[in-house]
Amino acid sequence: MGTSVTHTSLHSTPSSEIYSPFVVSAVFQKYGIENANGRIYPEHVLKRETEKYQVAIKERRAYGELNHPESSVIDLGRVCMNIVELHWVGRTLIGEMEIPISEGFRKYGVVSTLADMVAQWIVSGLKIGVSSRGLGTVSQLGGKVIVNDDYEIVCWDVVSQPSTPMAWIDMEEEGIKPYIEENIETKKETFSFAESQIPI
Repeated sequence: MGTSVTHTSLHSTPSSEIYSPFVVSAVFQKYGIENANGRIYPEHVLKRETEKYQVAIKERRAYGELNHPESSVIDLGRVCMNIVELHWVGRTLIGEMEIPISEGFRKYGVVSTLADMVAQWIVSGLKIGVSSRGLGTVSQLGGKVIVNDDYEIVCWDVVSQPSTPMAWIDMEEEGIKPYIEENIETKKETFSFAESQIPI
C-alpha cells in the first residue's frame, strides 16, 4: 500500500527560509562499531562500497526512500532525497543530501511530496536519520555479527531510528559534529570464522 501525502499549508515555515536546492548534512555510516541490528561493518568493506557509490553520486542517482522498504529495488515513487557528497572523518562517513522540495513547499510551505515532508521535519527541528540498505551475508565471531566481503550498498534511506549509532540529519555540518567518531583502531582486521548466509 502506498503512502498518502497530505496537502497542508505550513504557516510555521516561512517560505523565505526554504531554498532550492535544499541541501542538508548527515552522518551516514560508521565502521568497526556494532549497530542497532547487532552487525559490525569492517573498514575495508564500507570504504570499498563508498568508493563504488561515488558513481551514483556523480550521475545524480544516489536516491534514498522514506523508510526502508522490503525490496532491494529503489522505488522512484518513494524517493525523498539524493546524496550529493560523501567523505570519511575518522571511522564516520558523513556528507550532504539534497531534498528535492516542490515549488509549492519552497514558496508557500505546502507539503505535497515525501521530500516536502522530510524537509518540513528538518526545518521544524525534528530529529530524523539515515540508514543504509544493502545486500550480502554475515558471519558469527565470538558473539559478534560481522558483515562479509560480499556486501553491496544499494542506497541510504531516511528513517526515524537509524541502525548506525547517531546517524542523524542536520541542516548544517556543524550540527552533526557531536555524532562523529574519529577514533580509529590501529589493529589490523583479521576475520576468520564460519560464514552464516544471512541476507542484510
